Amino acid sequence: MTHDAAATPRCAVLAGQYTSGKTTLLEALLHSAGALDRRGSPSAGTSVGDASREAREREMSVEPNVAEASYLGDPWSIIDCPGSIEFMHDTRTCLMAADVAVVVAEPDPERVLALDPLMRTLDAYAIPHMVFINQMDRAETPVREVMAALQDVSARPLVLRQVPIREGGKVSGYVDLVSERAYRYRDGQPSELVSLPEDVAEREEEARQALLESLADYDDELLEKLLEDAVPPAEEIYADLKQDVRDDLVVPVFLGSAAHGHGITRLWKALRHETPGPAAGAERLGVREAAGLGDGELAATVVRTFHQPHAGKLSLTRVWQGQLTDGDTVAGQRLSAIYRLTGSEPRKVGAAGAGELVALPRLDALHTGSLITGKATLSDTALPWPSPAEPVYTLVVEPEKRADEVKLTTGISRLVEEDAAYRLEHDPDTGRMLLQGQGEMHLAVALDKLRHRFNVEVRTERPPTPYRETIRQGTTHHSRFKRQTGGHGQFADVQIKIAPRARGEGFQFTNAIVGGTVPKQFVPAVEEGVREALERGPLGFPVVDVAVELFDGQYHSVDSSEQAFKTVGRMAVSEALPSCDPVLLEPIERVTVSVPKHYTHNMHGLVAERRGQVLGFDDKPGWTGWDDLEALMPAAALDDFIIDLRSLTRGLGFFTHRFERLQELTGREAERVLHRMPAS
Repeated sequence: MTHDAAATPRCAVLAGQYTSGKTTLLEALLHSAGALDRRGSPSAGTSVGDASREAREREMSVEPNVAEASYLGDPWSIIDCPGSIEFMHDTRTCLMAADVAVVVAEPDPERVLALDPLMRTLDAYAIPHMVFINQMDRAETPVREVMAALQDVSARPLVLRQVPIREGGKVSGYVDLVSERAYRYRDGQPSELVSLPEDVAEREEEARQALLESLADYDDELLEKLLEDAVPPAEEIYADLKQDVRDDLVVPVFLGSAAHGHGITRLWKALRHETPGPAAGAERLGVREAAGLGDGELAATVVRTFHQPHAGKLSLTRVWQGQLTDGDTVAGQRLSAIYRLTGSEPRKVGAAGAGELVALPRLDALHTGSLITGKATLSDTALPWPSPAEPVYTLVVEPEKRADEVKLTTGISRLVEEDAAYRLEHDPDTGRMLLQGQGEMHLAVALDKLRHRFNVEVRTERPPTPYRETIRQGTTHHSRFKRQTGGHGQFADVQIKIAPRARGEGFQFTNAIVGGTVPKQFVPAVEEGVREALERGPLGFPVVDVAVELFDGQYHSVDSSEQAFKTVGRMAVSEALPSCDPVLLEPIERVTVSVPKHYTHNMHGLVAERRGQVLGFDDKPGWTGWDDLEALMPAAALDDFIIDLRSLTRGLGFFTHRFERLQELTGREAERVLHRMPAS
């Protein structure tokens, strides 16, 4: 399929690992296109990207940054995405707006592996993409080794578009493999055309042949020419590259150094000639079919939601076809403005046409993934949209000031609307708020945003492990509650039997009263008191898997009441439990740890040192080169498990878990838990 993209606004998404220099590349692209008079510096806090306080304090991208540029008359939107694995959902969501993705890589095979999750997303959604190997001025490894590492994480064949020229051990230029022209880099200026160095000729010929053979896999005419040793013209090679990139068949790889402006013009030219227009992206997402739209009818998707201190809610929206106009009705609300964004600077415009990326203010009904059509209401059709990973790190959060509880809940709900990888839940035992996310940094950024953007100071702590306790033996117990306070007194008397139940059978209450020694109307009150007593046992935790039988008692015709029998039921269980050999129970989770295969052996030690039991491992379904390791682990051991897991796997490993069972905990580990318990 071919789409004419000439002069149509297009969208490029910059993605890659943390420290690869994506934000520096954004500055270089904007400067090269004339959108900036001078390049800013992320480390100096002068860049268009990473403009937020949270990003500048950390000197890293923590949310998408949007910019506009025009290169040789073609309008572009560029989204610079976070590189940390903890913000990967943000990146995956923004990729849904892309006509093309530029994967920014470092020239180090060891670090290339970190691109695996990103490349899988691009392959899964068939998003056209190219690779820019940045920081070539510091490259110490041959490009062929970097290419081999990149190919290991790409389901699409990579085609090298340039070979480096090295002088004095440093990369000083490149040879373009299509035009076979050589260029020498010049800082801050376009590269200089030079003669092809003799010592590069052999490598250039070999790399060019590999490029042509890759293209010939999708072009029979080119294959025939290669078999006949005919030299295809450059125009034919460029046409093949253009078509194959647009159809997501091959991935071109470019070289450069964003910090020095090297390779930027060449990258711009590739983007300009090889990136499909918005019609291809709409077709990839199935936008028209999903909403039943015809040619020219409005279709747009919200790709990211922002909540700004002064601007309020902004819905970053990609227009695929048709036009949005200031004053239109969108999702039942009047559109009050349309903004184009460059960094933190919005610019108001009257309308947005096909291909444009714009921000729509204060439309409450819109959310990330919304499909906007000209029908005034949102389409309820689900587009193929990335789902966030399960949370792996949790904090208990509460406001410093009790009066800020509503502000805290509102702030967190807005964070979740911005980035669905955040989750707000409530602890079933304590009712306290739990903020969940993708790691320590992910939640630290959330807390900073709550403080800076929503003016809420928050206290945090790690959530307690939901220990339980049970009993190993039963007993019979008699309790009496008697109080005389003037007028009617209070009286209740019960005899109960307590017995352990099998693990997982829960609580059972039996009424075995014969002869009305405890009237029927008071029995539910006894059970209620028993249940209250089980909420905190002698070890300080909820008691589970016990049976309580009420078999005898006494009452007073005047002084007995439901409240008295509730009190005596609670007393009876509280007094009896310490003599029933109470024992601590810890929750055990069934954990699936997903890692690249060459890290699997490290996982056995990591699980074992956290008192876990490895059950086995197997190939991860649909993930070539990855394993799923199954293990049983104490819930307490998962508290900061993700930190060690990522440390051992260069940030790649992740896990899911579900409750398996409660298991007795004795000895030194139990003593540690009980020692940490606050006095009752």
